[in-house]
Amino acid sequence: MRKKFSTGSPFEERIGFSRAVAVDGWIFVAGTTGYDYATMTMPEDVVAQCDNTLATIARALEDAGASMDDVVRVRYILTDPADWPPCWPAVSAAFANARPAATMIVAALQEPEMKIEIEVTARRSA
Repeated sequence: MRKKFSTGSPFEERIGFSRAVAVDGWIFVAGTTGYDYATMTMPEDVVAQCDNTLATIARALEDAGASMDDVVRVRYILTDPADWPPCWPAVSAAFANARPAATMIVAALQEPEMKIEIEVTARRSA
């Protein structure tokens, strides 16, 4: 059974994707950036963007019946490698229990104000 989850972001509708998709106990959360989807604002600071991103991912996982502790894989995409170390405390706290396999990539993102994007895969606990 396949179930789709949305944050209500206008990007999901315009681009044609779901924030998360759950299939057979797996939850795949789409690359998520630092927008505050209630106001559609993006903080300038990378740490604030990281915090917003992690909060959006946590809500998507909760909607799918999982939590950050169920994350088994995470991909971090940043536009500037110098922005990565300031984010370590936030991601370390978010994934303290899960300790997922992780990759950090440097690449351009969809909009110039975006500094970080995070994608996770989770497996629901038994």
